[in-house]
Amino acid sequence: MENGQVTSYALDNLNDRGDFFVGPTDPVYAGQVVGENCREGDIVANVCRTKHLTNIRSSTKESFTRLKTRRDLSLEEAMEWIEPDELVEVTPRAYRIRKRELDENARKRAKKAITAG
Repeated sequence: MENGQVTSYALDNLNDRGDFFVGPTDPVYAGQVVGENCREGDIVANVCRTKHLTNIRSSTKESFTRLKTRRDLSLEEAMEWIEPDELVEVTPRAYRIRKRELDENARKRAKKAITAG
């Protein structure tokens, strides 16, 4: 959804949605596929969301939860996993999966144009 670093706070809130290909502090950008969804279709999620810091203390204090380990894909696994609207980005340090069209609104417009025409 946005550019930045992945936060453990955001991953913890999205933990029930599926498996992730990224971990905390990994750099991400809009249009990058960060995980596999349990349901059919794509979900646009903000994995860079941070916890708002306030001066008020909670009676439950901080909750410590364990995140699922990230799923590292090999080049062959990434090539098998992608959909027709996705690409595999090969860098010296990692393999990333991204959408062909990085902007979410442009993807929606293109999908409507295909179904309407």
